Amino acid sequence: MDRNEQRGRLRARLGDLDVQAFLVTRLPNVRFLTGFTGSNGQLLLTPDGGVFFTDGRYIEQSRHEVPDLPRTVYSGELAPAFAKAATELGVRRVAFESAGVTYKAFTGLSGSGDFELVPTADEVERLRWVKAESELLSLNAAQGIADDAFDLITGKLAEGMREREVAFELDTAMRKAGAECVAFDTIVAFGENAAEPHHSPTDRQLQRGDAVKLDFGAVVDGYHSDMTRTVAFGELDPRLLEIYDVVRRAQQAGVDAVRAGAVGGEVDRAVRDLIEDAGYGDHYTHSLGHGVGLEVHEGPMLRTASEDVLPEGSVVTVEPGIYVGGLGGVRIEDMVEVTAEGCRVIPRTTKELVVL
Repeated sequence: MDRNEQRGRLRARLGDLDVQAFLVTRLPNVRFLTGFTGSNGQLLLTPDGGVFFTDGRYIEQSRHEVPDLPRTVYSGELAPAFAKAATELGVRRVAFESAGVTYKAFTGLSGSGDFELVPTADEVERLRWVKAESELLSLNAAQGIADDAFDLITGKLAEGMREREVAFELDTAMRKAGAECVAFDTIVAFGENAAEPHHSPTDRQLQRGDAVKLDFGAVVDGYHSDMTRTVAFGELDPRLLEIYDVVRRAQQAGVDAVRAGAVGGEVDRAVRDLIEDAGYGDHYTHSLGHGVGLEVHEGPMLRTASEDVLPEGSVVTVEPGIYVGGLGGVRIEDMVEVTAEGCRVIPRTTKELVVL
């Protein structure tokens, strides 16, 4: 990915924002624009250059990860280093990320000199919606690791295993296969626990007749995968079989509705209508999906009120679910790449009910 090209896209926004520079502080956005992977880095971008900030822990790392920008190494707070750089660059009106600056940091920055700080929202995040080819390769690799982990864990599931044990096995499998880390806290839910959309694994043991909900992902080159599958450990309650069929059809309706130019809220509605018509509207308690990339949850959003227009080359999840207290639940989730004609489903793992 051409970092300078990405910075150029943000530079093109400076005039519209009526600012002389842009201070980028959210780490996913810093990584997108510079390639820096450490835990402390900021970018002050100007129309014809910029400055990268970090601390002494990252002198060598930033030297090879951010070789094409002047670098300022500071200790303590960012504000004095920012003030010095901004003064030398002759900028006084600076955009900043409202979601990436605490009130304490804001008061420090604004009090460090004669600066006007202009809040912005989602400026860099929107640049990240459309994935470059290298980003798609990383996303596909992360999903491939998750697919392989699914194959491994479904071959290991045995009566008496605990949710925490299965989550550990999934995480270990992904790390052994080359994942930098897991994409989020792995969800493993047996039986009645699957009625909780974001269940935290417990010592609940696997029993015959349980639905097993698995929501997990891997990270490769900073890019996340996100997949959910629900499998049957033995014969399921007929009510769960009906729910699985509804979710499976709803998930396919969502996949069929995704295409470049589609509006997030309309895609969500296509799925929600099907679930409501089946009588389970009160048991579908979350939005349909979200973008995936350097963050596991990013734009564009697929939810009821979303006006996000899906661009070609973006990657979103399609993940309807039905959850019934005391019985269990079913969720099926794919990452899909938005194309002009529709979308490309990225996981290779089947969505037909797997009975173990």
